[in-house]
Amino acid sequence: MRKKVLFLLNAHSGKGQIKKYLLEIVDMMVKAGFEVTVYPTQAPEDATRMIAESADRFDHIVCSGGDGTLDEVVTGLIQNGSSTTIGYIPAGSTNDFANSLKIPKNVLQAADVAVNGEEFPCDVGYFNGTNFVYVAAFGLFTEVSYKTSQQMKNIFGHVAYLLEATKHLLDIPSYSVKVEHDGECLEGQFIYGMITNSLSVGGFKGLTGADVQLDDGLFEVALVKRPHNPLELKEILDCLTGHVEHSEMVYSFKTGEIHFYSEEEIAWTLDGEYGGAHREVCVQNLCRQAKILVCAKTEGEGA
Repeated sequence: MRKKVLFLLNAHSGKGQIKKYLLEIVDMMVKAGFEVTVYPTQAPEDATRMIAESADRFDHIVCSGGDGTLDEVVTGLIQNGSSTTIGYIPAGSTNDFANSLKIPKNVLQAADVAVNGEEFPCDVGYFNGTNFVYVAAFGLFTEVSYKTSQQMKNIFGHVAYLLEATKHLLDIPSYSVKVEHDGECLEGQFIYGMITNSLSVGGFKGLTGADVQLDDGLFEVALVKRPHNPLELKEILDCLTGHVEHSEMVYSFKTGEIHFYSEEEIAWTLDGEYGGAHREVCVQNLCRQAKILVCAKTEGEGA
Protein backbone atom coordinates (compact mmCIF):
# COMPACT_ATOMS: atom_id res chain seq x y z
CA MET A 1 0.00 0.00 0.00
CA ARG A 2 1.35 3.44 -0.93
CA LYS A 3 2.17 5.86 1.87
CA LYS A 4 0.19 9.08 1.91
CA VAL A 5 1.76 12.54 1.73
CA LEU A 6 0.03 15.90 2.16
CA PHE A 7 1.68 18.57 0.02
CA LEU A 8 0.61 21.88 1.51
CA LEU A 9 1.73 25.07 -0.24
CA ASN A 10 1.42 28.81 0.14
CA ALA A 11 1.22 29.74 -3.55
CA HIS A 12 1.66 33.46 -2.78
CA SER A 13 4.85 33.14 -0.73
CA GLY A 14 7.96 34.70 -2.19
CA LYS A 15 7.38 35.34 -5.87
CA GLY A 16 5.05 32.39 -6.35
CA GLN A 17 7.88 30.36 -7.86
CA ILE A 18 6.52 27.10 -6.45
CA LYS A 19 3.70 27.12 -9.04
CA LYS A 20 6.23 26.63 -11.85
CA TYR A 21 7.50 23.41 -10.29
CA LEU A 22 4.26 21.93 -8.98
CA LEU A 23 3.94 19.13 -11.55
CA GLU A 24 7.60 18.12 -11.22
CA ILE A 25 7.37 18.01 -7.43
CA VAL A 26 4.21 15.90 -7.44
CA ASP A 27 5.81 13.55 -9.97
CA MET A 28 8.84 13.27 -7.70
CA MET A 29 6.60 12.30 -4.77
CA VAL A 30 4.73 9.68 -6.83
CA LYS A 31 8.01 8.15 -8.01
CA ALA A 32 9.09 7.97 -4.34
CA GLY A 33 6.04 5.77 -3.67
CA PHE A 34 3.61 8.31 -2.24
CA GLU A 35 -0.08 8.88 -2.84
CA VAL A 36 -0.20 12.68 -3.02
CA THR A 37 -2.80 15.14 -1.76
CA VAL A 38 -2.14 18.76 -2.76
CA TYR A 39 -3.63 21.56 -0.66
CA PRO A 40 -3.02 25.30 -1.38
CA THR A 41 -3.56 27.37 1.76
CA GLN A 42 -6.41 29.87 1.58
CA ALA A 43 -5.73 32.30 4.42
CA PRO A 44 -3.47 32.95 7.41
CA GLU A 45 -3.49 30.01 9.87
CA ASP A 46 -5.20 27.80 7.29
CA ALA A 47 -2.19 25.48 7.34
CA THR A 48 -2.49 25.11 11.11
CA ARG A 49 -6.18 24.24 10.82
CA MET A 50 -5.62 21.75 8.02
CA ILE A 51 -2.78 19.96 9.81
CA ALA A 52 -4.53 19.95 13.18
CA GLU A 53 -7.60 18.35 11.62
CA SER A 54 -5.98 15.83 9.28
CA ALA A 55 -2.32 15.13 10.14
CA ASP A 56 -3.08 11.65 11.43
CA ARG A 57 -4.38 10.67 7.98
CA PHE A 58 -0.95 11.12 6.40
CA ASP A 59 2.41 9.39 6.71
CA HIS A 60 4.37 12.46 5.67
CA ILE A 61 3.76 16.20 5.25
CA VAL A 62 5.56 18.48 2.81
CA CYS A 63 5.03 22.23 3.01
CA SER A 64 6.19 25.03 0.74
CA GLY A 65 6.20 28.69 1.72
CA GLY A 66 8.10 30.96 4.05
CA ASP A 67 9.16 30.29 7.62
CA GLY A 68 5.67 31.40 8.69
CA THR A 69 4.15 28.52 6.72
CA LEU A 70 6.47 26.05 8.43
CA ASP A 71 5.48 27.62 11.75
CA GLU A 72 1.80 26.97 11.00
CA VAL A 73 2.49 23.34 10.06
CA VAL A 74 4.49 22.66 13.22
CA THR A 75 1.80 24.33 15.33
CA GLY A 76 -0.87 22.18 13.69
CA LEU A 77 1.12 19.00 14.34
CA ILE A 78 1.51 19.87 18.01
CA GLN A 79 -2.21 20.62 18.30
CA ASN A 80 -2.96 17.28 16.64
CA GLY A 81 -0.49 15.42 18.87
CA SER A 82 1.15 14.00 15.76
CA SER A 83 4.82 13.16 15.25
CA THR A 84 4.54 13.05 11.46
CA THR A 85 7.74 14.02 9.65
CA ILE A 86 7.90 17.32 7.75
CA GLY A 87 9.52 18.09 4.43
CA TYR A 88 10.13 21.80 3.86
CA ILE A 89 10.52 23.51 0.47
CA PRO A 90 11.45 27.12 1.33
CA ALA A 91 9.80 29.73 -0.89
CA GLY A 92 9.71 32.85 1.25
CA SER A 93 11.63 36.12 1.13
CA THR A 94 14.21 35.35 3.81
CA ASN A 95 13.92 31.68 4.86
CA ASP A 96 16.01 31.99 8.00
CA PHE A 97 15.19 28.59 9.41
CA ALA A 98 15.61 26.77 6.10
CA ASN A 99 19.08 28.28 5.82
CA SER A 100 19.84 27.14 9.35
CA LEU A 101 18.80 23.60 8.39
CA LYS A 102 20.97 23.85 5.24
CA ILE A 103 18.01 23.06 3.01
CA PRO A 104 18.95 23.89 -0.61
CA LYS A 105 17.71 27.16 -2.09
CA ASN A 106 17.02 25.46 -5.41
CA VAL A 107 13.34 24.46 -5.41
CA LEU A 108 13.72 21.00 -6.97
CA GLN A 109 16.75 20.16 -4.84
CA ALA A 110 14.79 21.21 -1.76
CA ALA A 111 11.85 19.09 -2.93
CA ASP A 112 14.13 16.07 -3.22
CA VAL A 113 15.31 16.62 0.36
CA ALA A 114 11.67 17.09 1.48
CA VAL A 115 10.85 13.65 0.09
CA ASN A 116 14.07 11.65 0.49
CA GLY A 117 16.05 13.50 3.15
CA GLU A 118 17.29 12.46 6.58
CA GLU A 119 15.12 13.04 9.64
CA PHE A 120 16.35 15.75 12.01
CA PRO A 121 14.53 16.31 15.33
CA CYS A 122 14.75 20.03 16.10
CA ASP A 123 13.60 22.17 19.00
CA VAL A 124 10.34 24.13 18.94
CA GLY A 125 9.31 27.12 21.04
CA TYR A 126 6.22 27.27 23.27
CA PHE A 127 4.91 30.83 23.71
CA ASN A 128 1.89 31.52 25.93
CA GLY A 129 -0.08 28.59 24.57
CA THR A 130 1.08 28.71 20.96
CA ASN A 131 4.26 27.70 19.18
CA PHE A 132 7.07 29.14 17.08
CA VAL A 133 9.87 27.49 15.15
CA TYR A 134 12.86 29.80 15.28
CA VAL A 135 12.26 33.27 16.76
CA ALA A 136 10.02 35.17 19.16
CA ALA A 137 10.83 38.87 19.42
CA PHE A 138 9.61 42.28 20.58
CA GLY A 139 10.70 45.85 20.02
CA LEU A 140 12.73 47.51 17.29
CA PHE A 141 12.05 46.27 13.73
CA THR A 142 9.77 43.41 14.83
CA GLU A 143 6.70 45.05 13.27
CA VAL A 144 8.50 45.26 9.94
CA SER A 145 8.07 41.64 8.92
CA TYR A 146 4.29 41.50 9.30
CA LYS A 147 3.55 45.09 8.24
CA THR A 148 5.56 44.90 5.01
CA SER A 149 3.17 43.91 2.22
CA GLN A 150 3.55 40.57 0.46
CA GLN A 151 3.78 42.40 -2.87
CA MET A 152 6.69 44.49 -1.61
CA LYS A 153 8.44 41.39 -0.26
CA ASN A 154 7.98 39.65 -3.60
CA ILE A 155 9.49 42.55 -5.56
CA PHE A 156 12.36 43.53 -3.31
CA GLY A 157 12.93 40.46 -1.16
CA HIS A 158 15.03 41.09 1.95
CA VAL A 159 15.63 44.73 0.93
CA ALA A 160 11.93 45.38 1.63
CA TYR A 161 12.48 44.68 5.30
CA LEU A 162 15.41 47.09 5.40
CA LEU A 163 13.49 49.85 3.61
CA GLU A 164 10.63 49.55 6.08
CA ALA A 165 12.99 49.27 9.05
CA THR A 166 14.73 52.58 8.34
CA LYS A 167 11.46 54.39 9.13
CA HIS A 168 11.82 53.34 12.77
CA LEU A 169 15.39 54.52 13.42
CA LEU A 170 14.50 58.11 14.23
CA ASP A 171 12.10 57.19 17.03
CA ILE A 172 13.21 54.16 19.01
CA PRO A 173 10.67 53.08 21.66
CA SER A 174 11.79 51.25 24.77
CA TYR A 175 9.94 48.93 27.13
CA SER A 176 10.28 48.49 30.87
CA VAL A 177 10.59 44.73 31.33
CA LYS A 178 11.47 42.28 34.08
CA VAL A 179 13.05 39.07 32.80
CA GLU A 180 13.46 35.86 34.77
CA HIS A 181 15.46 32.79 33.72
CA ASP A 182 17.40 30.04 35.47
CA GLY A 183 17.07 31.69 38.88
CA GLU A 184 18.26 35.09 37.63
CA CYS A 185 16.30 38.31 37.29
CA LEU A 186 17.00 41.24 34.95
CA GLU A 187 15.13 44.55 34.89
CA GLY A 188 15.58 47.45 32.54
CA GLN A 189 14.52 49.51 29.56
CA PHE A 190 14.92 47.43 26.42
CA ILE A 191 14.45 48.42 22.78
CA TYR A 192 14.62 44.86 21.49
CA GLY A 193 14.45 41.30 22.73
CA MET A 194 14.62 38.00 20.89
CA ILE A 195 14.50 34.31 21.77
CA THR A 196 15.85 32.28 18.88
CA ASN A 197 16.73 28.84 17.60
CA SER A 198 18.36 29.81 14.32
CA LEU A 199 21.70 30.68 12.74
CA SER A 200 20.26 33.91 11.34
CA VAL A 201 17.38 36.29 11.98
CA GLY A 202 15.96 38.56 9.31
CA GLY A 203 18.65 37.34 6.93
CA PHE A 204 21.46 38.53 9.21
CA LYS A 205 23.92 35.94 10.46
CA GLY A 206 25.71 36.36 13.76
CA LEU A 207 22.79 37.83 15.70
CA THR A 208 22.39 34.64 17.71
CA GLY A 209 26.05 33.95 18.47
CA ALA A 210 28.62 31.50 17.16
CA ASP A 211 27.61 28.29 18.93
CA VAL A 212 24.01 27.57 17.91
CA GLN A 213 22.59 24.06 18.07
CA LEU A 214 19.04 23.52 16.82
CA ASP A 215 18.42 20.42 18.94
CA ASP A 216 20.06 21.14 22.32
CA GLY A 217 16.96 22.20 24.27
CA LEU A 218 18.28 25.75 24.62
CA PHE A 219 17.37 29.08 23.08
CA GLU A 220 19.77 31.90 22.31
CA VAL A 221 18.49 35.11 23.93
CA ALA A 222 19.49 38.71 23.26
CA LEU A 223 18.10 41.70 25.17
CA VAL A 224 19.15 45.13 23.94
CA LYS A 225 19.27 48.04 26.39
CA ARG A 226 17.99 51.49 25.51
CA PRO A 227 20.85 53.58 24.03
CA HIS A 228 21.32 57.15 25.28
CA ASN A 229 23.57 58.45 22.51
CA PRO A 230 24.71 57.58 18.96
CA LEU A 231 27.86 55.85 20.23
CA GLU A 232 25.83 53.40 22.31
CA LEU A 233 23.54 52.76 19.34
CA LYS A 234 26.57 52.03 17.14
CA GLU A 235 27.93 49.68 19.81
CA ILE A 236 24.61 47.79 19.81
CA LEU A 237 24.56 47.46 16.03
CA ASP A 238 28.18 46.29 15.97
CA CYS A 239 27.36 43.65 18.57
CA LEU A 240 24.22 42.41 16.84
CA THR A 241 25.94 42.16 13.46
CA GLY A 242 28.94 40.29 14.87
CA HIS A 243 31.55 43.04 14.48
CA VAL A 244 32.21 42.93 18.21
CA GLU A 245 31.69 39.87 20.43
CA HIS A 246 30.39 41.51 23.59
CA SER A 247 28.74 44.75 24.62
CA GLU A 248 27.43 46.04 27.94
CA MET A 249 24.43 47.25 25.96
CA VAL A 250 23.34 43.71 25.08
CA TYR A 251 22.52 40.85 27.46
CA SER A 252 23.02 37.51 25.72
CA PHE A 253 22.64 34.03 27.17
CA LYS A 254 21.18 30.57 26.59
CA THR A 255 18.18 29.13 28.41
CA GLY A 256 15.46 26.52 28.11
CA GLU A 257 12.76 28.68 29.75
CA ILE A 258 12.29 32.41 30.18
CA HIS A 259 9.58 34.71 31.57
CA PHE A 260 8.84 38.36 30.74
CA TYR A 261 6.77 40.81 32.80
CA SER A 262 5.80 44.38 31.88
CA GLU A 263 3.30 47.01 33.01
CA GLU A 264 2.18 47.72 29.43
CA GLU A 265 1.20 45.33 26.69
CA ILE A 266 4.09 44.63 24.32
CA ALA A 267 3.60 43.43 20.74
CA TRP A 268 5.51 40.26 19.82
CA THR A 269 6.27 38.53 16.55
CA LEU A 270 6.56 34.77 16.15
CA ASP A 271 8.51 33.62 13.09
CA GLY A 272 7.79 36.94 11.37
CA GLU A 273 4.04 36.93 12.05
CA TYR A 274 2.11 38.95 14.63
CA GLY A 275 2.06 37.07 17.93
CA GLY A 276 -0.23 39.36 19.93
CA ALA A 277 0.35 41.95 22.65
CA HIS A 278 1.16 40.66 26.14
CA ARG A 279 2.04 41.85 29.65
CA GLU A 280 3.28 38.41 30.72
CA VAL A 281 5.07 35.93 28.49
CA CYS A 282 6.37 32.44 29.19
CA VAL A 283 8.65 30.87 26.58
CA GLN A 284 9.74 27.25 26.89
CA ASN A 285 11.94 25.08 24.69
CA LEU A 286 10.26 21.87 23.52
CA CYS A 287 13.39 19.85 22.85
CA ARG A 288 13.42 17.92 19.54
CA GLN A 289 9.68 18.31 19.12
CA ALA A 290 9.57 18.61 15.31
CA LYS A 291 11.00 16.07 12.85
CA ILE A 292 12.14 17.84 9.68
CA LEU A 293 13.88 16.22 6.72
CA VAL A 294 17.31 17.66 5.88
CA CYS A 295 20.19 16.74 3.58
CA ALA A 296 21.75 13.42 4.49
CA LYS A 297 25.15 13.80 6.14
CA THR A 298 28.15 12.88 4.09
CA GLU A 299 30.83 10.60 5.51
CA GLY A 300 32.88 12.36 8.15
CA GLU A 301 30.45 15.27 8.52
CA GLY A 302 29.53 16.28 12.07
CA ALA A 303 26.06 16.90 13.46
